[in-house]
Amino acid sequence: MSEHRRKMPQPQGGGRAAARRAAQQSPGRRAAPSRGVTDDSPSGSYSEETPYGGRAAARRAAQRGGGGRGGSDGGGGRRRGGGDGGQEGPGRGRGRGSQRPAKKRFIDYPRAGKQGLRRWMPSWKLVSGLCVGFLGLLMGLAGLAYAMVAKPEIQAAAKAENNVYFWKDGSQMVATGGEINRQVIDYAQIPEAMRNAVISAENKTFDHDHGIDPMGIARAVFNMAKGGETQGGSTITQQYVKNSRLSQEQTLSRKFEELFITLKVGEQESKKTVMAGYLNVSYYGRGASGLQAAARTYYGKDAKDLNPSECAFLATLLKGASYYDPAGATEVDPVQATAEKNTERAVKRWRWILDEEVKDGRMEQSERDKYKTFPMPDKPKKDAQLGGQIGYLVAMARSNFLSKTDVKREQLDQGGYEIHTTFDKKKVDQLSKAVKKVYDERIDPKKRPDKDTHVQFGGSSVNPKTGAIEAIYGGVDATKHYTSNADPTGAAVGSTFKPFVLAAAMEYGKRDPSKGPDQGEADRTKVSPNSIYNGDDKLKIKKYNGEVWTDEKGKEWLQANDGHESKGDITLREAMRVSANSPYVQLGMDVGTDKVKDVAIAAGLKDDEYMANANVPSFSIGTSSPSATRMAGAYATFAASGQQREPFSVTEVKKRGEVVYRHKVVAKSAFSNVIADNVTDVLKNVVEKGTGTPAKLPGRDVAGKTGTTDDNLSAWFVGYTPQLSTAISMYRLDDDESHKDRKFEKMYGTGGEKTIHGASFPASIWHDYMADALEGQEKLSFPKPEPIGDKVYGGGAKSAEPTPSPTPTPTPTESETVKPTPTPKDPKPDPSQTSCGAWDMNCQSNNGGNSTGWTDGGTDAGTTDGSTGQTDAGTTTGTTEGETDGGVSPSPDTGGNGHGNGNGNVFGGPAG
Repeated sequence: MSEHRRKMPQPQGGGRAAARRAAQQSPGRRAAPSRGVTDDSPSGSYSEETPYGGRAAARRAAQRGGGGRGGSDGGGGRRRGGGDGGQEGPGRGRGRGSQRPAKKRFIDYPRAGKQGLRRWMPSWKLVSGLCVGFLGLLMGLAGLAYAMVAKPEIQAAAKAENNVYFWKDGSQMVATGGEINRQVIDYAQIPEAMRNAVISAENKTFDHDHGIDPMGIARAVFNMAKGGETQGGSTITQQYVKNSRLSQEQTLSRKFEELFITLKVGEQESKKTVMAGYLNVSYYGRGASGLQAAARTYYGKDAKDLNPSECAFLATLLKGASYYDPAGATEVDPVQATAEKNTERAVKRWRWILDEEVKDGRMEQSERDKYKTFPMPDKPKKDAQLGGQIGYLVAMARSNFLSKTDVKREQLDQGGYEIHTTFDKKKVDQLSKAVKKVYDERIDPKKRPDKDTHVQFGGSSVNPKTGAIEAIYGGVDATKHYTSNADPTGAAVGSTFKPFVLAAAMEYGKRDPSKGPDQGEADRTKVSPNSIYNGDDKLKIKKYNGEVWTDEKGKEWLQANDGHESKGDITLREAMRVSANSPYVQLGMDVGTDKVKDVAIAAGLKDDEYMANANVPSFSIGTSSPSATRMAGAYATFAASGQQREPFSVTEVKKRGEVVYRHKVVAKSAFSNVIADNVTDVLKNVVEKGTGTPAKLPGRDVAGKTGTTDDNLSAWFVGYTPQLSTAISMYRLDDDESHKDRKFEKMYGTGGEKTIHGASFPASIWHDYMADALEGQEKLSFPKPEPIGDKVYGGGAKSAEPTPSPTPTPTPTESETVKPTPTPKDPKPDPSQTSCGAWDMNCQSNNGGNSTGWTDGGTDAGTTDGSTGQTDAGTTTGTTEGETDGGVSPSPDTGGNGHGNGNGNVFGGPAG
């Protein structure tokens, strides 16, 4: 065989890159001999043989225009760096086709010898190697983390801290919480029934798991998806670790740390230790942390004395005490955490836990059959140190703080917070002293058991410049009378609502009765306090266009005054002084009761269940029942010349020295200073020469208003100086909240007085308190009022211009469009104009009853709607003599506030 056909050894360098360079050489040049070919060869170039790089390289070279395979004379390319005549040479520059193969890399990426996408696709060896390395790294980190985390110290981590409340001056008011509500007990003191209940409810695999139960988590998710009763996804060990940690923030790092702690606890701690720790650190509601505290709080006994039924209930609380405590937790969730809904949930889960114990073999069926009745726990008890007014102050501060932040009640009950309040200790004591004086000197249940029992007072004092609540009176004792009378009680405010009507008249103006609904609404005249209105008793109340307001039977609305006194034509200023009802009821109709409501809300009242139905005339004389704090805050807006500031009781909250909340005073313009100062001037006249004279403070400017509801069911005095605004309420209501059908009781003869008015005990308490509270402070004067509005006439005042006749005249005028009944073309009838003109029952349904469910006063009030006093004290049941007094009768039946307050039938009317 010819040597030309002898297969030569494959060259050692070049490869595809060399072939590619060869192909790029100009055609016709002879390629240099491949590396390894010697001059002894019969052919110096071996151009017939496959060049270095293989057939694929040759093929690519040919496709690029190269000559024959291997670089023949016609197509080969001359190798860069090679000598003429095919001399061997290593070459220079980029075309080192003869280099030796690159050394193999430990990590072959990008992959050598691969082209295109394959070059960037990792091999299975690389992928598997990376996975093994990553898992090894994770295991190493996990091992390190496991070694570094420490088990929770039960005694230290679970120790509850006190919440400390401070007075306005920075001195301590009270420290509540802490060790008094946690007692750590040993495993031996924990009833077996409690352990069984918790295991069946929370973690069935507790006895043999290692702290983590993946199947339990999956089961919880599955059961949750089905909507059934579930166990928690977390094990008892996990919950013990979580509850033992003071930090409860939901961060990824904390979750990982908690996981490793759980694994360590599950590995190193006995099940007895974990169970005891879990039950000792868990929160059971009502401020009770730990099983022993819970047993004493809910059943008044030690944990070791609990029976299986009681244990099942306490295990229920671990799911969330706020929603399973039968007493309710409305401060957390006023809708879902009511006593009724909580009881229903608790009974259902209690029954389920007992059944699960039987199913798990932890209780005999015969034992289970003994517990058919739910073990209703004791009612909440008050901490002795929270007696007197302190409990009311703490409750208000807690509520204020929780409503302004994301802090949960459970977190607050864990303790550690410093809560700085706005309460002035001196003023709180002075207000309590002023009320006690009346109780001691005038209220005698033994002497007048049918007159002086159940007498209640409420009070609140607000700083007009900041909105800070400086004092409240919540009742005789927070450990005896649980609900604060400074909060809404259902007692209607009566004539203390009239200043909002006057402010609305100056803000929006009186509508033009000669215009149609749309034009009359647009064409308004601002009202001056010197405007003239008819102050007669039994005045026919009309819509702004002159139509008489009638009840559902078509009978005319006749507004009564207190004592059935007719005042004739009277200025609004004078009507406020003597507290005449008819002028302000008609003024409200002329302006629009919807506008009156807007002004009241702007001043600081809330549009909630305590705001009465604004669709009836009686709204203008106080059928609403806001709290004493809200009334004091709203009058403070007048004292601050129209600048409204939200009442608040917490200035700052700290935890471990860090500020977690700080109140910011924000002032909003409720109405102009001209309006506010004119209202103040009118109310100043009430105190100096009118029904409020018992509240006079010699040498000081005082503005205020009395308020009394029909049948003497409630009485108020709300007044202010430039520095302080205070509201005092009085009513009779059974203090036992467990009693059904609680009703406000008439106060005729109470305290030895023939009748109770705002000018009697409420004004007396206001005077005594304010005299002490302002002692030593500068005697400031109110701003002088600027003129405002026009002197208009309304309510059929005799000096008024004749009202347009609804009867058509030969010459068409705008007044001809005013009809005696509402026009159906009006798409949006004003509530005070047409919506209830024919006593539309739908109009009554949208009432503003209060949460405690006060009704109207029955037939005396002439009402069919107990929620707002819509007809109680509002519409007449006839126009003949002999009907009983109508009015505000806040007795609890139908769910509304029912405070008609003197708008009554032909004889109804408030005194104040």
